[in-house]
Amino acid sequence: MLKITDAIAIEDWELSEQFSRASGPGGQNVNKVSTAVDLRFEAARSPNLPDPVKARLRRLAGRRWTTEGALILQVDDTRSQARNREIARERLVELIRKALVQPKIRVATKPTYGSKQRRLKAKKVRGTVKAMRGRVDGED
Repeated sequence: MLKITDAIAIEDWELSEQFSRASGPGGQNVNKVSTAVDLRFEAARSPNLPDPVKARLRRLAGRRWTTEGALILQVDDTRSQARNREIARERLVELIRKALVQPKIRVATKPTYGSKQRRLKAKKVRGTVKAMRGRVDGED
């Protein structure tokens, strides 16, 4: 069981891991040992996540979300299979915690009368400064 918050935890049946050979550093180890981890989380079928959280998670996941409603995280950062598993689980927890935060609804407001007046005054001042930059007729 993977604990996200006090109220939300992910059951073991919702997670599946698949190991493959990783690219990158590791010498001969790369060719012999399957250290890369593909962590699959069945998010759409998860009874522990509320629907709004699932929708936000889907948006955050982007291309990592499959058509079946699963979230797939691929990790091959280290040479250790155990460490890659930990990293994948940490990333999953972090992603779900981000999805738990409900975004603030932005309320559009009108500019105040005073701010409009200040803006117009600043534009006029700037216009006069630019108007003064013209050619100077000298009395030679």
